[in-house]
Amino acid sequence: MEITTFGVIGAGQMGNGIAQVAAASGLQVLMSDIKEEFTAKGRANIARNLDRNVEKGKLDAAGREAILSRIRTTTSLQDMASADFVVEAAVEREDLKFKIFRDLDAICPPHVILSTNTSSIPIGRIAAQTGRPDKVIGMHFMNPVPVMKLVEVIKGLTTSAETFQTTWDLCLKFGKTPAEANDFPGFIANRILLPMINEAIFCLYQGVGKAEDIDTVMKLGMNHPMGPLALADLIGLDTCLAIMETLYDGFKDSKYRPCPLLRKYVEAKWLGRKTGRGFYVY
Repeated sequence: MEITTFGVIGAGQMGNGIAQVAAASGLQVLMSDIKEEFTAKGRANIARNLDRNVEKGKLDAAGREAILSRIRTTTSLQDMASADFVVEAAVEREDLKFKIFRDLDAICPPHVILSTNTSSIPIGRIAAQTGRPDKVIGMHFMNPVPVMKLVEVIKGLTTSAETFQTTWDLCLKFGKTPAEANDFPGFIANRILLPMINEAIFCLYQGVGKAEDIDTVMKLGMNHPMGPLALADLIGLDTCLAIMETLYDGFKDSKYRPCPLLRKYVEAKWLGRKTGRGFYVY
């Protein structure tokens, strides 16, 4: 199946990054969100990323303009009727994602693949909201999308081989390295990563060490490029909590219980970099 127009639902941190890499690969991109201020902010972020690439000599001015010219924004989900492939990158809320997929199923032609950038919600649950479960798949990009090479490609129970192959090939077109995962809560990446972050939060909560020391141990002792608490702030503490709750609900195993300090910070709207305060002040 030829893909020329790529739809992105959500213009936030993940959505605008996905839109950027899709446009850089030569596809026409339609990026949607519920308000014009969100799509404008997303487009501005893409422009800043491209400006940095020009400054570093990785891209010329003509290339920058060509990429931006391939990105169109909208606040109407109905416009996704023109897309050949759609990725949903809305916030990590099951009810919201379910509604988006029900709406997309009604809007998009029957041949269109509907993918989700969910961090943890099982693909089968999302696919069940549609009349095309064979064409629903997980396409989990890493943050920041333009920099990180990995994309988890997650097959639901009903995902067809054709849908999987098309998605895999699209990852390669984007210059990414795909990794296959089966459909379990958290998949591979977050089933490993988030319990580690959660344990780091428990260390802070129980006074084992200060945030800076916990991150220093993991950076210098385990050669991680970023400490787990700083990484949680980058991901967003609300997203971290949502993933831990999905793991806990899905497996009913106490090892996935979210740390009470994580829940307290989210309730206080200390969500990390995006709000200026998390485990660190920004």
